[in-house]
Amino acid sequence: MEQVTIMFAPGNKRLALAAQRLAATLEAAGYQARIQPPADVESYRAIPGPKLHLGVRGQDALLDAMEANDLLIYHNGVPAREGFYIATCAGDLTVISGGDDTGALYGAVELCERIQASGAIPREIAFADAPAFTLRGPAIGLQKTTIDPGRKTYEYPITPDRFPWFYDKALWLKFLDNLVDMRCNVLYIWQGHPFSSLVKVADYPEALEVTEEEYQLNREVFRWLTDEADRRGIWVVLKFYNIHIPVPFAKHHGLDALQTFPLPVTADYTRKAIAKFVEDFPHIGLMVCLGEALSGLQNQIDWFCDTILPGIKDGMATAGLTEEPPVILRGHHTDPVAVIERAKKIYDNLYTMWKYNGEGLTTWQPRGNWTKTHRKLGDLDSTHIINVHIVADLEPFRYGSPSFIQKCVQASVHRYGANGLHLYPLFYWDWPYSPDKVGEDGARLLQIDRDWMWFETWMRYAWNPQRDEVLERTYWARRLGERFGSPEAGNLLLDAYEASGECAPRILRRFGITEGNRQTMSLGMYMTQLTNAGRYMPNMDLWLSCAPQGERLDEYIRKEEEGKHIGETPADAIIEIEHYAQKALAAARAAMPYVRAAGEEFRRTLTDMEAIALMSLSYVAKVRTAMDVMRYRRDMAPDMRGDLALLHRAKEHLYQSLQLYRELAALTAETYDWANSMQTPQRRIPEPNGFIHGHWTAMLPLYEQEYTNFALHLARMEQGFFPAVAKETSRRPLRTVPYAVLTEGCELFALSSGESAYSDISKQVQSTIVELRDCQAVRISESQAAKGGAAIEIELAEDAKVLIGYFMDKSKRYLQPPTLETDTHANDRGGLEPVMRSAVKVSFSPPVNVHALDYPKGRHTLYPGSGVYMIVGAVEPDQNVVVSDAEMENEKLRALDWLFES
Repeated sequence: MEQVTIMFAPGNKRLALAAQRLAATLEAAGYQARIQPPADVESYRAIPGPKLHLGVRGQDALLDAMEANDLLIYHNGVPAREGFYIATCAGDLTVISGGDDTGALYGAVELCERIQASGAIPREIAFADAPAFTLRGPAIGLQKTTIDPGRKTYEYPITPDRFPWFYDKALWLKFLDNLVDMRCNVLYIWQGHPFSSLVKVADYPEALEVTEEEYQLNREVFRWLTDEADRRGIWVVLKFYNIHIPVPFAKHHGLDALQTFPLPVTADYTRKAIAKFVEDFPHIGLMVCLGEALSGLQNQIDWFCDTILPGIKDGMATAGLTEEPPVILRGHHTDPVAVIERAKKIYDNLYTMWKYNGEGLTTWQPRGNWTKTHRKLGDLDSTHIINVHIVADLEPFRYGSPSFIQKCVQASVHRYGANGLHLYPLFYWDWPYSPDKVGEDGARLLQIDRDWMWFETWMRYAWNPQRDEVLERTYWARRLGERFGSPEAGNLLLDAYEASGECAPRILRRFGITEGNRQTMSLGMYMTQLTNAGRYMPNMDLWLSCAPQGERLDEYIRKEEEGKHIGETPADAIIEIEHYAQKALAAARAAMPYVRAAGEEFRRTLTDMEAIALMSLSYVAKVRTAMDVMRYRRDMAPDMRGDLALLHRAKEHLYQSLQLYRELAALTAETYDWANSMQTPQRRIPEPNGFIHGHWTAMLPLYEQEYTNFALHLARMEQGFFPAVAKETSRRPLRTVPYAVLTEGCELFALSSGESAYSDISKQVQSTIVELRDCQAVRISESQAAKGGAAIEIELAEDAKVLIGYFMDKSKRYLQPPTLETDTHANDRGGLEPVMRSAVKVSFSPPVNVHALDYPKGRHTLYPGSGVYMIVGAVEPDQNVVVSDAEMENEKLRALDWLFES
């Protein structure tokens, strides 16, 4: 047995770990490994046998001497931060020269991989490598799938009963070693308010949320974890939300645990809690999410700059730190550019983060406002991190399309200007467990085992996104072949992964409701969610930012007769989805005879490909149903009579979709406990409440009823029975007042169907009540109104009631009607209550309630506040503008939603 001597200067824990890894690898390859301090440049040749030397360039005497004597020449550049150079030198010596100690560790990982692949130390090597991304790592949530009784989302104190895995050191070591293998250098840990489980604040003893025993255990485990991570070159970052305060603290002070604006007591407590944390754990990074409770941009800027950052500086002063701890600003529920601009004046070590495709994985061709935000953050003088967040459209199945992921990382660099990666697991809310049904022994699969390919692909391309496509095909086929026992299995399973990886992204980006985790996409969608998406408040960024250029279903049907389509159409999408689903399943089945290892995991992979195919083909059939229903709606007469052959064809497609879904429900009943990792009421599509409707078997009866309803309604239509359309009444259009718009970029338009409601986004007026049909509305910028408010100057020809439209949505994006509780001038001009409800319908927007405000003749600047709204028109004041029934029942009927409802 040949002896190999491993040399490194003692005292560095990362070099020590690297030497240990090399020794273990060498012994597994049949060598005898010996570790010793380094010899000098004149005497190392006297050591018998092969020799390996680990060091940090500029800090290692042997490396310095070898460079000085031209024994070590860096043929393609000297190693820098986290980079390394491996070279064969004279005297049977292989050196690993790191740009820093983490680089030397990564060089050892590289050499170990080569020894494992060949079974021997390379005879000749001269290889350099370094990461493209500054930060590379996964996010782990100290969060649960359901909400604790008496608490709200994110409110989970760290205790052994809630998170037993957090205290499992063997599991942590396995995970940390995997991170080293993938050359990750950061571990993000998410919690709503972790400080109340990890530190005591002397002035607020009531803030501690755990017992003394739990508190001591938490600190011991967390300190051990951060030390073990640091030994592996991994920086631990703790993330928290604002303003979240401990439940016992909230009760003690008579407050809600979620605070929407700062109070002196919450600011004082938070500042002191952060200071204590920095004092006790000085080498941990912090990630700040200024939402989801804290509202108002100025509040968020002030909270970050006047409470959080000063708290960090207080802790630095107490701990005697001279270097600022890194702080990541997560750009969620805030304007991150505005926050950073203010924060940079008082703090230097800042990073930024923004979601990659929202809360899904949809495209490597991002565009629109999403890309603009990334570019602004990427152009700042800091590290900008892409957040691959939740990936709700991929749940719960395995995902590992190397080519799709590589292109996403490349887009992150070239489209977004990013140089950091933050990666969610595939089943985030139930970490560390996968959703696969357990075997007879009751042991659950771990995500780090099941989803190895998900983690490895992202980290491989965060290290180097510009790898050769052909070589990457060879690499991943080999990795899969090693796992499943043959090259043939590896190639075919790679085909399956690549093809299946195209299905969910295409489904969500073209037919989904939202890029957020409000939707469990794998559970399917109701017909009305496809044919009348606006009813469900869709997120337009899904189509405009997180999808390639293309058409939504309603746009496609409207343009169909013209034949002038742009980009990816629904017809294109279903053809591609069908193709990739069938290709993935065929490849996985073809691999079966060649699988000679990991048979149980192959069986699970195969059933995943079957489930993805059934889900995808069920969607395809349902979209075809929707297309025919929408064609019927487009061409039907005012009394809703039309070509029933379209609806008969739709019925056939819907039945096919249902049959495929029945197969999917039967298959997943045997393979998965849940479709969704977030089993809370935040999941709204296809059905509210992710706990009750968290499995295909729970949704199946509802889809069966949907088909039954459609079949019954179609049968009645064949017999001549159509819903009654309301007859014309004495209601007439209101008498309008002429007025002019004086604000640049705004213009008047007739409030009628087909007119664009905004100047910067394609949202059309779909319908109005009869009273408003002669009104002249104002076309404004929706984005301007949403971000800072749109101030509009008008000139009235005479006294008038100006009609303001408020969208029926409580989210921050939309302007809210004034209330006397917050504005003492709310009723100065009247208009406190709506005079017309659901009076206007704009595509992909909530219904509009109309309020009437009194204005005299002349010029006026209207600035109702920040948020999206409408100026509907101006009408004569001496007429009754109150409409008792403005629910637009005719429009509800014409949407044809009733076809699918009881």
